[in-house]
Amino acid sequence: MAEAASDGGPDSSHKESDVSGRTPSGGSALTALTAENGAGAIPLPAWAKTLGWCGVAGLIYLLICAVSIISRGFAGLGSDAAHTMFSFAAHPWVGLSVGVLGTVLIQSSTTTTAIAVTAVGSGALPIQGAIPIILGANVGTTVTTSLVALTFIGDRTAFRRALGASTVHDFYNWLALLIFFPIELIWHPLEHISGTLTDALYGTDWLPNPAHFNFIRAATRPVEHGVIRATTHVSSTLGPLFTIVIGAVLILVAVRYLGKLLKLLMVGRARDILIKAVGRNAYVAMASGMGVTVVTQSSTITTSVLVPFAGTGILTPAQVYPVVVGSNLGTTFTVVFAAFAGVGQDAKIGLQAAFVHLIYNLFAIVVIYVIPILRPVPLFCAEKLARVASEHRWVLAVYLGTVFIALPALVIVLVGVL
Repeated sequence: MAEAASDGGPDSSHKESDVSGRTPSGGSALTALTAENGAGAIPLPAWAKTLGWCGVAGLIYLLICAVSIISRGFAGLGSDAAHTMFSFAAHPWVGLSVGVLGTVLIQSSTTTTAIAVTAVGSGALPIQGAIPIILGANVGTTVTTSLVALTFIGDRTAFRRALGASTVHDFYNWLALLIFFPIELIWHPLEHISGTLTDALYGTDWLPNPAHFNFIRAATRPVEHGVIRATTHVSSTLGPLFTIVIGAVLILVAVRYLGKLLKLLMVGRARDILIKAVGRNAYVAMASGMGVTVVTQSSTITTSVLVPFAGTGILTPAQVYPVVVGSNLGTTFTVVFAAFAGVGQDAKIGLQAAFVHLIYNLFAIVVIYVIPILRPVPLFCAEKLARVASEHRWVLAVYLGTVFIALPALVIVLVGVL
């Protein structure tokens, strides 16, 4: 009882200010902790920064090459074989589970979504089949931040705070899925709106047509042809399959190390921007979360930066909440960028799939966060789970194992395979 009273103090003292995102009494402590963390960072010399940014450019080039390689692989399979690959995901519940489980396994929603968008752009996957995968990837990406909270498991109070801040991302995305997935199954608003937006913008001066980027195709062709030549000695079916796998691995490598490199180059600035924004206004925090995610190419990096501050009691889950919302939107821009690497007759529908991801997260912000009725729900669920899990540690293992692994795997096996 004493512990519950004591660790409830800091949270309750911020209760009113959490809605607006302001920190009434934690400013000096926050500044001190930020300064302490910044002081421990080792500044990179100029030559290291130059090499780092060259590496960023190289990884972006690799990402574009990987998208082109996957497209060529699907084209090599032929339309019938390509569609057969995704036939098991044609059922929306299976596609949703593939998105969740695939993202959990590779730890990158950007990679999962980029592969789905590329499959649509190459004609291997219909837009109706890609939408559940994209929605599922949005949910699967939240696991990593929950694992970061486990570093505080030795201190019950700190663990509760850190887990509350990390799982607010889970429940925000689950609530968005609960609202929009049934609506999409019945009325298909994401498909229709993204299609209308693509028809209105594609091939106009508002959006560049990827078919006009001949210099990009010329730059990526040597790598693309090299992979194709390396797989041509295999059978006509296995060769394209190996090509697709190589492209998927290259996307995973590019996205993962791009995030790591940008974190190394930008972590000080990114942390400073986030911490300062959290203390001002919820919508400024949201914009900062989006901006930092666009730069680092990873919503996980953005949200994970703030978990230690929540664990120490400097930030509350309610103050981390808008940053999470902004990071969800920021991660969609990488996929839109990847969609522009596609060319040919199906490139337009690939761009539509990327717009689905963007529109879905915009709608989620409006319905869940901007409209105040639903805004407290993810925060309430996160804090409730954190309180129970801090008392019974096995609850977190059951939650993560069941919701993110066992349940999606069971749906894939029972509905998609059997």
